[in-house]
Amino acid sequence: MRGGLLLGLAVVVALAATGVWNPFPGLWDWVDRSEPISEPDVVWQQRVGGTPRSVTIAGDAVVVEQRTRVEARSLATGAQLWERKADWAAVAGGDRDAVVAVGKLLVKGYELLDPTTGVTRRRDDDAVAVWTYRNLLLDARCTDATDCTLSAWDPRGTAPLWTAFLPGVHSGLLADNPGLRGTRRLTATRIDDGVAGAEAAPPLLGFPVDGRVHVVDTATGRVLQNVEPGREERLSVVGGRLLRIAARSQDGTCYFAISARDSATGQEAWQRAGINLRTADSAGCVQREDPQGARNVLIGVAPDGREAVIDGYDGRLLWVGEPGTKLIAVDDRSAVFRAADKRSVIARELGTEKVLWTRQASGKAGAALTPYAAVVADEKPSRLAALDPRTGRELAVLRTSANALAIGSQGMIIGEGREIGYVRFGASGGSPTRPPGDGGNPGPGGPGPGGPNNGDCGPKGELCPDPGGGKDG
Repeated sequence: MRGGLLLGLAVVVALAATGVWNPFPGLWDWVDRSEPISEPDVVWQQRVGGTPRSVTIAGDAVVVEQRTRVEARSLATGAQLWERKADWAAVAGGDRDAVVAVGKLLVKGYELLDPTTGVTRRRDDDAVAVWTYRNLLLDARCTDATDCTLSAWDPRGTAPLWTAFLPGVHSGLLADNPGLRGTRRLTATRIDDGVAGAEAAPPLLGFPVDGRVHVVDTATGRVLQNVEPGREERLSVVGGRLLRIAARSQDGTCYFAISARDSATGQEAWQRAGINLRTADSAGCVQREDPQGARNVLIGVAPDGREAVIDGYDGRLLWVGEPGTKLIAVDDRSAVFRAADKRSVIARELGTEKVLWTRQASGKAGAALTPYAAVVADEKPSRLAALDPRTGRELAVLRTSANALAIGSQGMIIGEGREIGYVRFGASGGSPTRPPGDGGNPGPGGPGPGGPNNGDCGPKGELCPDPGGGKDG
């Protein structure tokens, strides 16, 4: 037997040496093959060069940002399409016009790459910061510390749509998507903060400059307001309004008041008192955080401890939780919360009493809402479920300890360590409904869900003709 084995090995080595047949590469691939990261198995699974910092589905490509480089892979097969050295990367545009902005830290300028080929579509040598949206790309460049220009571009445009002047930028305005004065997203364990990808640009943005907030209209580039907060105030731009959030310390507690101002006139549009927007810590009610929320809505806590969702444009209470419930995901159409018994999660349409869906889940379940799917992550056992956000219909259900990294129109990317894989929707429940053109982001004061334009006209209705001859922005 020993002689037969030695003879067989000698034959294999001879065949490999002469190039007739070489089993060793395939054998090594089998030994080195990673265990599947989910059950059912993913469409494809690949090991990337480093632990991903962000993953984004950009049309037919998957863009993976790592610490010192960025790479793109085919959405269909997982094969690598291209790779570049870069310290940061961000995706702008939608399914048909996506671009990848890449650059180096502490170095001015950036490049816009085609997500499928990696070819440079546009290069800039002067910008110090870039903001990426589904329908817009903004960049800022400064001739000196107190003279900066903000420019807006179509994702694949070659000339700016508009420019605006700002009196400087603070030291944090570097690289991709530095913080502006808006809202903080709710987060969930095992669901990446950027799972939804780029969103449509909001109607107004708040740029912090030297202790003041400059409010910029994203449709025209006009700087509408330049406001300095009071000693007990924090400023935030949400839903087309400038919010002045006051937190006053008295009697051993914090007293809150919100005043929303019209962007054009500066007059008060609505106000509420007693709602805690979670902007202050316990040390003297100092406000160091933006309010929690998403798109055009805010999340607050009423004096009786119940959570509430507030319309940033008109101040309406869109949802108020029952005692013991916990809000875990929200956009400007629906809210997902854990029931008081901690045995299920429930999705409810904002502004109505309509329950969209209910799903059994543990008291530690987390969730995220995206235009294409609602994602629910649960533990013991570990599960990831992608659901139709309006009906709760299962698009994919996985037994996995991996994280949900990116959601697209036809599937999602999950990952664990350096392993990423693609899950196609519909294997266990059909295909999702594609969202409206801007991902379902109705503009303040404009038609909301179910309205005449159903969110198709952009954040300020600027993509549709105005049948009434004018619109109050």
